[in-house]
Amino acid sequence: MRLAPAILASAVVLVGCGSRGEAELAARQAPITGAQRAAPKPFVATPVATFAAPWAMTFLPDGRMLVTEKAGTLRLVSANGKAAIAVSGVPAVDSAGQGGLMDVVLHPQFARNRLVYLSFSEAGGGGKGVALLRGTLAEAGGRAALADAKVIFRAHPKVEGDGHYSGRIGFSPDGRYLFFTNGERQQFTPAQDPKATLGKVLRLNDDGTPAAGNPLAAKGFDPAVWSYGHRNLLGIAFDAQGRLWEQEMGPKGGDELNLILPGRNYGYPIVSNGNHYDGRDIPDHPTRPEFEAPKVSWNPVISPAGLMFYSGALFPAWRGSAFIGGLSSKSLVRIAFSGDTAREAERFDMGARIREVEQGPDGALYVLEDGESGGRLLKLTPKG
Repeated sequence: MRLAPAILASAVVLVGCGSRGEAELAARQAPITGAQRAAPKPFVATPVATFAAPWAMTFLPDGRMLVTEKAGTLRLVSANGKAAIAVSGVPAVDSAGQGGLMDVVLHPQFARNRLVYLSFSEAGGGGKGVALLRGTLAEAGGRAALADAKVIFRAHPKVEGDGHYSGRIGFSPDGRYLFFTNGERQQFTPAQDPKATLGKVLRLNDDGTPAAGNPLAAKGFDPAVWSYGHRNLLGIAFDAQGRLWEQEMGPKGGDELNLILPGRNYGYPIVSNGNHYDGRDIPDHPTRPEFEAPKVSWNPVISPAGLMFYSGALFPAWRGSAFIGGLSSKSLVRIAFSGDTAREAERFDMGARIREVEQGPDGALYVLEDGESGGRLLKLTPKG
């Protein structure tokens, strides 16, 4: 598949502009104006622990946590947050810009096989890219390590630059397939390139090989591709009905929540509900109905980070809702659903950039603040 010449030309101009990352960063860090009014908080936020630029977390069956830090440290944290040890065996990462040690997810059969999956950015071979690693969590004598750690998938092609790695990991409800997000790396055109994995949602086996039956393989796409036409995919999760949802940072004024359907094209950079950071227009989704449109889009942006569906007992009114962390919006956003439609239901002012949100085994919500030296892990429990 090729882009129309006008689209391709404008994309190439932007790719050649060394300031595009700086322009996006400045816009994403600017104060949010005109945003939805913050809702009253029905929860109390209790600090649990503090990390250096935390990126993601996951819970072990015994209530302990694994937390990634951007610079490349994986920490095994006690259930109460009062003790943490660094897990050895994690590869060196390229943490420049938006790079670093990113997502961490357990294998669905972790209690039996102790397998842990990590995503991280690396340099080499003509540029930089996001990689998927699998290892076995081993513990002995108060120490922890990732044994037999091995990279099982690498995004391609590698390109220059330090942005839009994405790197979110999610297993299907039946545990058979691993979904992995590859950002378009601020290069625009790879999102529509069938041979590249950039700008795509991928469906893999748990060993990192492309899953059989992916919908676009017979059409000349990389055999791992599940959907395409994405930008910077920073959250992926299944709802209780088994539907796959994804959120991504769009261009200026175009953040999205998408229902991911196999083989579909989500349009970037041909269409978006936002515009380029240099002010040039991008046609909106309604102008090209052949592309899948987002179920929710944001203008002003929220800078979404993390995505999860709530199923716990502590907040019964929220069962079935999704939660998204907001970076520039410094918020926690609740999404309500009716079938396959979605809307923003509430936005809670958190006073800090929220990088990650997860549900704990106790039904509490846990959020990670973004910050080089003061990224707190907060536990949210009902008031009263």
